[in-house]
Amino acid sequence: MDCLSRPIHHQPPWPAPACLQALIPVRNEAGTIAAVIQELHGQGLVRIRVVDNGSGDGTAAVASAAGAEVLSEERPGYGRACWRGLGGLPPGVRWILFCDGDGSDDLAALPRLLAAATDADLVLGNRLAGAEGRRAMTPLQRFGNRLVTRLIQLGWGHRYHDLGPMRLIRRDCLEALALRDRGFGWTLEMQVRAVEQGCRILEVPVGYRPRQGGRSKISGSLLGSLRAGQVILRTLGGLYLARILRRFAR
Repeated sequence: MDCLSRPIHHQPPWPAPACLQALIPVRNEAGTIAAVIQELHGQGLVRIRVVDNGSGDGTAAVASAAGAEVLSEERPGYGRACWRGLGGLPPGVRWILFCDGDGSDDLAALPRLLAAATDADLVLGNRLAGAEGRRAMTPLQRFGNRLVTRLIQLGWGHRYHDLGPMRLIRRDCLEALALRDRGFGWTLEMQVRAVEQGCRILEVPVGYRPRQGGRSKISGSLLGSLRAGQVILRTLGGLYLARILRRFAR
């Protein structure tokens, strides 16, 4: 079987499950991670890796009991947890699926992401495509999304609609991006660098709901949201400055 695609019930070729690695960074998601893992199993995924980013509530034990491979990254940082999870992947893995462990991602949309992968290197879940997703996001989240996606359009000429966590990316494309951010700017850097590298990018509508347990490290408070916004804008500014410097270096 071709590792990049396989026919299923006469539908477009999809990435084969054995070639798809799900990667879930978590911190204090003991109340929700088992259901997320079970839903991924129900979608046919066989490779599920959870990276525990310093939980104090037994998240790692719950994830392991639910059937996931569990790694640990004690140093805080979303990007650092993702980086840890990408280490030592089997050679046969060709696609990486990123999603959250709090139950907010509607994983029923996974077949749409997989179908879109036949024509893309990076497939992003667009939470803002549906009224339910828009309602589940705070006004500050929606404003931040509009602002940052508009700035990306102005700086790089590509119109994104969301900066959501649920995304599917071809492994060789991800490696070519050479991401440096090890914090909350990881996802933003991925999207900007994908444009710079000429990756084929698609966005597909996905459902989104309020987190199913625990407390958000970002949107759970006004202060947390503002700090995240500062990180995102600083990351974006750094990426734009690097772009300008590369132009002058030519």
